Amino acid sequence: MDKLFVKFVVSAALFLFGIVSILLLTVSIHEMREPPQYMYGVVLDAGSSHTALYIYKWPADKLNGTGVVTQHSECNVKGGGISSYAGQQGAAGCSLEACLKQAVRDIPPDRHHRTPVYLGATAGMRLLKITNPDKASQILQEVEQKIKSFPFSFRGAVILSGQEEGLYGWVTVNYLLENFIKYGYVGRWLNSGRKTVGALDLGGASTQITFETPEIVENKLNRMALRLYGQDYSLYTHSYLCYGKEEALRQILAYLIESQGNTSKVYHPCYPSDFAEDFKLEKVFGSPCTASKRPKPYNAHSWIRVQGTGDYQSCLGNTSNIFSFQFCAFSQCSFNGVFQPNISGGFMAFSAYFFTHSYLQKSTGMKITTSAQLKEATKAVCNMTIEEMTKKASDLKKYLKEYCAVAVYIQVLMLRGYNFDEHSFQNVAFQKTAGEAAVGWALGYILSVSSLLPEEPAGFRKGLCPAAWIGLLILLSVLLTATFCYMALLVIRRKRSNQGVS
Repeated sequence: MDKLFVKFVVSAALFLFGIVSILLLTVSIHEMREPPQYMYGVVLDAGSSHTALYIYKWPADKLNGTGVVTQHSECNVKGGGISSYAGQQGAAGCSLEACLKQAVRDIPPDRHHRTPVYLGATAGMRLLKITNPDKASQILQEVEQKIKSFPFSFRGAVILSGQEEGLYGWVTVNYLLENFIKYGYVGRWLNSGRKTVGALDLGGASTQITFETPEIVENKLNRMALRLYGQDYSLYTHSYLCYGKEEALRQILAYLIESQGNTSKVYHPCYPSDFAEDFKLEKVFGSPCTASKRPKPYNAHSWIRVQGTGDYQSCLGNTSNIFSFQFCAFSQCSFNGVFQPNISGGFMAFSAYFFTHSYLQKSTGMKITTSAQLKEATKAVCNMTIEEMTKKASDLKKYLKEYCAVAVYIQVLMLRGYNFDEHSFQNVAFQKTAGEAAVGWALGYILSVSSLLPEEPAGFRKGLCPAAWIGLLILLSVLLTATFCYMALLVIRRKRSNQGVS
């Protein structure tokens, strides 16, 4: 009887094994797409006053040829911009070392060799290239050698044109606002169908304005075409070299020295009345932006004293004189003979625009959303003393002397230069970040170049449909249960047999 039972169980087990084997051969198998790995990219934004390193990531499979990019991390390089190291052997490259080491830590080791690194230098290096092209070239070579010493894929260190800087800033703004694509309720990225907004960037040595326009762009130098996420965009853009915050302040001071005809003391209506400062003339006239206004005779090492007077109206008049509104060879212009179509749509203003706007609101307690409020707040700040300003924002003490001058400059630039009126000014948003990413040209740059980076092939796995998988699990469970029961039965019978013998 036992032998017959054993034969029966073994036969049943083999029969079930056969069924499972046949099912495995006949059940349809589907290829299941694995979640894509991330690609990483590093951009070094080498500005006129400082350098920032940004790490971005995007899925290896891309949407219409462009990566869906997010900011992974960032690092601010200590010290000045790379152009400030002109003539200091190796200093520009060494300044980047700490942030490059952070990038090594932040990016997974298995992705290091596949991570492209780009360095883009902006207006500070554009000015250095004008005054001393050999020193500019040497700095680029030094930073290139430093980046190549790290385990990444170096893709170039270049000086961006003003138009490129404006274009990439516009891309960043609209990407972060999801004006190109958005994550739909269906669980995937979709074209948003939204209108784009313009970008206003105020750096240290240059300022950019970029926006879509239905009007004809009369100067071909101001026309830019771009394709992102399967869509084509035609833009107006212009970059004003020497009209960034630092260079504009330098131009205002140079004009005051020239108009007052005194190289030992000058009265500055844009500085607080209780402020005075001494510095060498080279600080004012050492830039190509002010070289034409150098006094004669000129001694770069001569000292000059600047005494503030805190006079809003005088500051406004003198600041306006660094712009030229007379000559225009086109149907219409902004300033300095530059063609500009009519302002249209919304805008995002960032960099120095944001910091100045933020300070004006903090120090005056006003919410600035109209051009009239901008003028009122600026006038209020220009009437403050350093002591009053310090009480309102002690954490910004090193910048306080400049806020009146910068605010007046922004007022003239936006309202007279770019022709924002009471209505269009209300469509300007002043922001430092959007989402979790910094607003600037770097993100727009990596978005554009990501379309040139090859996609990685998606991984696939063999998989069963849920019903077949459940059926096989049940059969295998029955087989295992029957085997366990049979083994238990054998053990029990053997124990009984042994007890009977004893």
